Amino acid sequence: MSKAQQPDIKRITTHQLQAMKERGEKISMLTAYDFSMARILDGAGIDVLLVGDSASNVMAGHETTLPITLDQMIYHASSVIRAVKRAFVVVDIPFGYYQGNSSEALRSAIRIMKESGAHAVKMEGGAEIKESIVRILSAGVPVMGHLGLTPQSIFKFGTYTVRAKEEEEAEKLISDAKILEECGCFGIVVEKIPAQLAKRVAEEVSIPVIGIGAGKYVDGQVLVMQDMLGITKDFKPRFLRRYADLHTIISDAVSNYVEDVKSREFPSEDEQY
Repeated sequence: MSKAQQPDIKRITTHQLQAMKERGEKISMLTAYDFSMARILDGAGIDVLLVGDSASNVMAGHETTLPITLDQMIYHASSVIRAVKRAFVVVDIPFGYYQGNSSEALRSAIRIMKESGAHAVKMEGGAEIKESIVRILSAGVPVMGHLGLTPQSIFKFGTYTVRAKEEEEAEKLISDAKILEECGCFGIVVEKIPAQLAKRVAEEVSIPVIGIGAGKYVDGQVLVMQDMLGITKDFKPRFLRRYADLHTIISDAVSNYVEDVKSREFPSEDEQY
């Protein structure tokens, strides 16, 4: 039995995530958007499930994460929460529901927590959203930060390339990470930044740092579930390891089903009443 599946850990909390960092145990994190998949991931021993605004891409087919609404995020989060017995569930506050208005940020966070039953929220940005983070934390809602490549700002960046390669941006990222820690965030996701910079972040803040495309020196890893399982085929960044090829498995299964229906092989005598 792996550490992740030890029966004495009945429910992952922010306290346990902090303890994992302190004892050097890596934190496993994947996205989830629906009941059926969340139940499988939770049963397999995942530590954290992120109900990501990436649902805008992989569930709804949008080009960016920007179109997804707060109501849609609550719907996905509610579905995941109903499936989970062990994992800690974090929900993205979507674009437009916290930037520049701390009152709206608080309302958004409270709606997510009350209506979905989520355990925490995640927000993109550093110093520029400090007021919103502090206000949400003051209401007792745990907050996870997100630095580096922040997909909600894609039209500002204009590209999904690696962030913080230049010294000025790298130093701002370090500064923002420290601000998030000082505000009271329980953890930070760092996306698509150089591995050595991510290592620095993980060493210079005491809270867990979870990487995606940020190398092996951070406290844990997160991937989009559809990418990791090979459901998506076109997305092929260097940091992605595919652990299955479900696209082919599902496609073959459906083709076989179509063939069996057309040929009258399904249902058989044993498969009817």
